[in-house]
Amino acid sequence: MRRRTFTLLPAAALALTTTAATSEVRIRPGDDPAHWAPLTPRKWAFGHGQVVLTERGEAPDGPRRPYEYATVRQGPAFGPLRLTAEVRIDEPVTRNDRDVVLIFNYRSPTRFHYAHLSQDNTTYPHNGLFVVDDADRVRIDDQWDGTTGAPPAIDDTDWHHVRLDHDPATGRIAVHLDGAPQPLLTATDRRFSGGRAGFGSFDNHGRIREVTLTGRPA
Repeated sequence: MRRRTFTLLPAAALALTTTAATSEVRIRPGDDPAHWAPLTPRKWAFGHGQVVLTERGEAPDGPRRPYEYATVRQGPAFGPLRLTAEVRIDEPVTRNDRDVVLIFNYRSPTRFHYAHLSQDNTTYPHNGLFVVDDADRVRIDDQWDGTTGAPPAIDDTDWHHVRLDHDPATGRIAVHLDGAPQPLLTATDRRFSGGRAGFGSFDNHGRIREVTLTGRPA
């Protein structure tokens, strides 16, 4: 019998401020392709515990935003959210603009937030927190000073543990890498009250595993 990789379970309380009365849930989508909704299915592979973007995406029409991604289709859209996972960039380190992105508050192809994880921290589109709101992506993280941002998130081809917390009541967003107690990226943006989560890239390829989404339905 095929192992069931999707679970919907009661979860312990998050360290997020919320007054929602709805019970919290935990989702582990695993590597079952039925649990993911990729923009371009032929560019993705599923199996061995991993979800893999195997080809670079292509720039979509409309606002500037990540080119290729897959959102979690199972379970509810989340308001308060903690996303944990292990991610890897498969591009060689000689390419400085290499990236993967974590998507959250996904409401439509032109309305969502994302965390951009890159080794380049000296250009506006890289290594930061962004919002797409029916217009070109806008950088919102506290670390960007107009010239440089947070230290590079991923500058190798190893797996990295990432934790993303979002509280729509306050708009607070924080991204932690590799268990660090202090977040690498922070922002405050109350534009969206919730949505779906996902993984992808602009024009690179990479992979994700051990995905867990914990929070309250939006």
